[in-house]
Amino acid sequence: MDAPRTAPVRLSLLGGLAARFDDQPLQLTLAAQRVLTVLAVQHRRSPATRSALAERLWPDAPPDRAASNLRSTLWRMPRPRGRTLVVSSATQVRLSDDVGVDLWDAEDLVRALCADGDPDADRLDDLGLLDMDLLPTWQEDWLVVDQESHRQRRLHALERSSHALRERGRFNDALTAALGAVRCEPLRESAHRKVIEVHLVEGNQAAALRQYDTYRRMLADELGLRPSPEIRRLVGPLLGRPVDH
Repeated sequence: MDAPRTAPVRLSLLGGLAARFDDQPLQLTLAAQRVLTVLAVQHRRSPATRSALAERLWPDAPPDRAASNLRSTLWRMPRPRGRTLVVSSATQVRLSDDVGVDLWDAEDLVRALCADGDPDADRLDDLGLLDMDLLPTWQEDWLVVDQESHRQRRLHALERSSHALRERGRFNDALTAALGAVRCEPLRESAHRKVIEVHLVEGNQAAALRQYDTYRRMLADELGLRPSPEIRRLVGPLLGRPVDH
């Protein structure tokens, strides 16, 4: 069987936007960045209509002006060694087959980790793909739902991976995955529970209590709430009584 084809152009959207061709950076205008992002996030290899794409990216411009902006952006798009980043026709635009996207790799990993049954061991070694949010500094209205969707999916995948790694006795990796979820969403109780569970199975009772106390204080300071009974039950036996606070 032939080896999988590697796309020569890599578009990175996780943590920030960058494009590279054969490991060399590509310079993109802001308009080009936005076109590529819409196509990568909301269409993958499926085409977008020119009119819808132009309206999404230039919503305040008249249709003729928005269409002209799109034509100009596509014309100015880099073509490293003749490679095209986008394929366009009179009515449609899509990403070229020469472009690979880190977000797609992360989405494929999330699906594999969250599928029924235990995740494959080799996928549990790829968790670095889940370290970063989707374009965290971008504040485009059309991107907000996709940003939150990716965040929630990777949180679930990290927590599920932490559980799977703990069951395999890979406690350091399990802790890394759980702490990754905590860093992503510091007030997420289920992430803190995963950290505590790893500490408990390793017999690190003081570390488990510190993690609980950190979360308890943070929750009180930020939201004026108490931890749920579920997480209190985790650490209650360490004190010989239920945790009241």
